[in-house]
Amino acid sequence: MLNPANTLWTLKSCSRRICYYGSRSPTRFRQIVHRQHNDVPLNSARLRAARTPGHTKAIKESTGVIKKVFAKPIEYLSIPCMAAFVGISTNWLGVKMLFYPIEYTGYSLMRFDDHPAGLFGWQGVVPVRTEKMAMRLVDIVTRRLFGLTEAFGRLEAKVTANLLAAPVEESIRMECGDNWANILRPILPFVLQRVIKALQRDIEEVMDLPNLVLHSFVRDKQVLVNLFQKVGRVELEFLVESGFAFGFLLGIGQMALWAAKPKMWTLPVAGALVGYLTNYIAIKLLFEPANPVECGPFVLQGLFESRQTEVSEEFGHFMGTRVLNSPALLDSLSNEHKDRLHSFLRRELPFFVPEHIIYATISAIKKIAAKPHEHSQIHFYITNKLEIENTLSSRLKLLSPTDFEDILHPVFQEDEIILIVVGGILGALAGFMQTTLGWGGKQAKAKALATIFFSLSASAGFFLYDQKEEVNLAKYHYGEEIVQENSYLKEQDTIVNFVMKEVDLVTNVQPPALLRRTSIVRVRDN
Repeated sequence: MLNPANTLWTLKSCSRRICYYGSRSPTRFRQIVHRQHNDVPLNSARLRAARTPGHTKAIKESTGVIKKVFAKPIEYLSIPCMAAFVGISTNWLGVKMLFYPIEYTGYSLMRFDDHPAGLFGWQGVVPVRTEKMAMRLVDIVTRRLFGLTEAFGRLEAKVTANLLAAPVEESIRMECGDNWANILRPILPFVLQRVIKALQRDIEEVMDLPNLVLHSFVRDKQVLVNLFQKVGRVELEFLVESGFAFGFLLGIGQMALWAAKPKMWTLPVAGALVGYLTNYIAIKLLFEPANPVECGPFVLQGLFESRQTEVSEEFGHFMGTRVLNSPALLDSLSNEHKDRLHSFLRRELPFFVPEHIIYATISAIKKIAAKPHEHSQIHFYITNKLEIENTLSSRLKLLSPTDFEDILHPVFQEDEIILIVVGGILGALAGFMQTTLGWGGKQAKAKALATIFFSLSASAGFFLYDQKEEVNLAKYHYGEEIVQENSYLKEQDTIVNFVMKEVDLVTNVQPPALLRRTSIVRVRDN
């Protein structure tokens, strides 16, 4: 029997067909009415049946998850808190594994060459790859940023000769006797001036700059570690501290997954994913994208590339004060390149100058390099004239972001997957412990509260430790500079006046240490 409402709807919607077929065939009219009556409501029912179960199921599951979370808020809050701790702790451990220990620690039962990991031990990625990473820096410095001929060409031969005359005369007196010292005293400044002009022309033949830079890093692996820690200070801080934020956000998803699927494997698997992703995302954000990418009102760029100006200044200062400083250059000239220097002096000095005078001159340069505080005026003048720090920093600022990235990115490229996998393993262990100890039983809420307290307090400890370590690292980096500053403060009246009076040196530039007393310790912005 037809429903009146449906019949009325059918008649309205098919009036044209009814008029047409009604006038020709009553049978056809009944077929149309019957089809419209049965099909239209049936099609609507089919559409509702196709949509309703999926939507209803999703709504019910979402509602169920929310009800579970609000029913036990403390227990569920412990999951993202623990994930935040996993994020910051695994990132902190990953940063430490990059640089420490300097030497291999553990048992060398099975260990591959040039690899940080052994069967039961570990060596920092940077220390174990020191030579390889140093070679990349050597290429950047010597091929793109700095040249010895250009730098030594800035020295004034007369001023330099007058500064070196007294130490060379003293060395000749001690090794060759008073007679030779008295004979050479009148002509020594002029001879040294001639030698220095020739050295400025042939410095590339006498001194091997790539070998000097490489030897400085390989001889003491801590120097390369300190360089990367200095220029990448902000990036390393971000890598550690971002682990807390990324871990907490990912932990919310982990919490929802646990509420929907409270299985024994849920938290360990989700924890492994959190530990893996926090390291992966943070490392990617450090260097990608290399070139600025405009995104509406925002400009996206890797954190390291966006600090190119600041990093360039820090890199130039480190190289100018720790690697290519005046004592290091003179030491390399008189020790590592002693034979080259001897051949050069023999060629440039008059034939009647005996060999022991040449060796005494080399010995004088060696003493000047070994005792910089006793010859502060010489090193002060050479440092300011060579302008190594300014040259390196200014040219580093001009590099493209892709080339600039090569300074720090190799640290993370080497064995990056190991650090990320370690984060995943530790995240899985944390999830397993949380599943085992933090849920179920009469003490579930107490365990959850203990988990939250431990997670947040331990995470805060990492932040505080990071600040303290930054201060200590700054003091270590600039330790020699602080000592040098005290030396300048004590001797500036006698030394600077002596230089200006004796060699007519006019300069208004203060020693680098005096200019940087306010920048030794960095204060974190809140």
